[in-house]
Amino acid sequence: MSAPDHSPIASTSALEPPPQLASFASLGVEPFLVRALAAMAIRKPTAVQAACIPPILKGADCIGSAQTGSGKTIAFALPILQGLARDPYGFYAIVLTPTRELAFQISEQFRVLGAAVNLHSTVIVGGMDMMTQAIELRKRPHVLIATPGRLVDLIKSNQGEWSLKRVKYLVLDEADRLLTPTFAPELSFIIDQLPSHSERQTLLFTATVTDPVLALQSKPQAPGKPKVFTHVSRDMITTPAGLTQRYVFVPSQVRETYLTYLLLHLTDLTGAQPLHAAAPPVEDSSRGKRNGGGGGKRSTTTSTDADSTPSLPQTILFVAHCRTAALLHALFSSLPSPIPCTALHSHLSQSERLASLSTFRRQAVPLLIATDVGSRGLDIPEVAVVVNWEVPRVADDYVHRVGRTARAGRKGTAVTFVTEGDVELVQGLEERIGTQLEELELPEEPVLELLSAVSMAKRMANMDLSKDGFGARQENNRKKHGGGGARDNNKSAQAAGKGGAVKGKRVGAGAGAGAGKKGSERVRSERGAQARVEKAL
Repeated sequence: MSAPDHSPIASTSALEPPPQLASFASLGVEPFLVRALAAMAIRKPTAVQAACIPPILKGADCIGSAQTGSGKTIAFALPILQGLARDPYGFYAIVLTPTRELAFQISEQFRVLGAAVNLHSTVIVGGMDMMTQAIELRKRPHVLIATPGRLVDLIKSNQGEWSLKRVKYLVLDEADRLLTPTFAPELSFIIDQLPSHSERQTLLFTATVTDPVLALQSKPQAPGKPKVFTHVSRDMITTPAGLTQRYVFVPSQVRETYLTYLLLHLTDLTGAQPLHAAAPPVEDSSRGKRNGGGGGKRSTTTSTDADSTPSLPQTILFVAHCRTAALLHALFSSLPSPIPCTALHSHLSQSERLASLSTFRRQAVPLLIATDVGSRGLDIPEVAVVVNWEVPRVADDYVHRVGRTARAGRKGTAVTFVTEGDVELVQGLEERIGTQLEELELPEEPVLELLSAVSMAKRMANMDLSKDGFGARQENNRKKHGGGGARDNNKSAQAAGKGGAVKGKRVGAGAGAGAGKKGSERVRSERGAQARVEKAL
């Protein structure tokens, strides 16, 4: 099967940096930033950095697209910090992201690079105390990194306390995700608070180019403002070059058993090596009762169990739903030889999400079970394996997920579980990425030897989730707010799958008609907001 042609779309840049642009200094980056990069062991620019930094420094709006792990954050952070060093003032730049975890990661890179200019940055995301965040905004940080929803809440509740009318840079990271109807109402509101397009620079960075992203190209520029610069990599939608992509065909009713066998034998099956010898599991914040982490009352493994603790390479297991993440987390913790793991999903509080991610980053556990809140932008170089619990229904989601491994020229392995109903999804996925997945066969008899233990652990996990009231708080909030906003409805629809359609048939005709009318009104409102966003960018 031949790979599809992914040549640049209206690109104004070369695909690789020319020889004379082989250093950051030659791109026009100031020495203090070059030294900061060297301290991070970053000495040569990637293609997207070499292409985008010079035009941004010259004042151009920019669309930057490249593979995951190519250093897009540095491509926009360096020009912002260089400009800030010359003219420091509060609310100099706003960086918007679709996920909280990505916001904190971007903040950390700004903190390290901006130390020489005494950078004051802050992160504004949901799940944190709004009063504390409002106080932080009154200090007028130089760089504001935020998710759109929480920033809108704070602007509305603190009218007149501070102004965003001097913002020099607006950055949309993972712009393809932000420029969708889901985020359109919040983005439209935020952009209305900013200077006009001619008075600021707009920077869109993404691994996946969409029509709304490219719409910035066609905007008329103010007199004297450079033409919009676009860098679109030829391999922007492919998976990393060093990635081995496999699939496991399993019967859907025993998927947990096959997954357990895979994880227990991951080193032998993939060649990826554990970073450390097996150690007892650490206390895990994502197992708290409040969020239904599963088994919050069950004690963790003690030091006497160290010899029986499985040893895995650093692995991310992606699942579609929060409950699946919590269930698998509890299941693995309930096995006779527990698999050390932690979970990352939206039913956890923000402090628990950060603690869980930190536990995995510092390699205290080898397995992170995550929903797609962990699929965008997270840079953890040690990740050697990505496992998909099921075939993603959107091919781009697969690209972003497997992009968590094989980053920056490293090797990595992706394994996707395929069931009898996934054939068309796999075919569509292979067409999208331009390659065929190789089958990874697991021996049936040794797998089924684990069936009894896994089934017992699954029953215990389900009991724990029910006892802890998993998802009850989120369901109460949904009912309290009339079904939630666009993002909540989107998640609910995605989580419901076929079951949601069955449940919908039980709703009375009147209620169904009312819900349909409200849904149509919401869709029209979001589309109108998206059109306003594209116009205002």
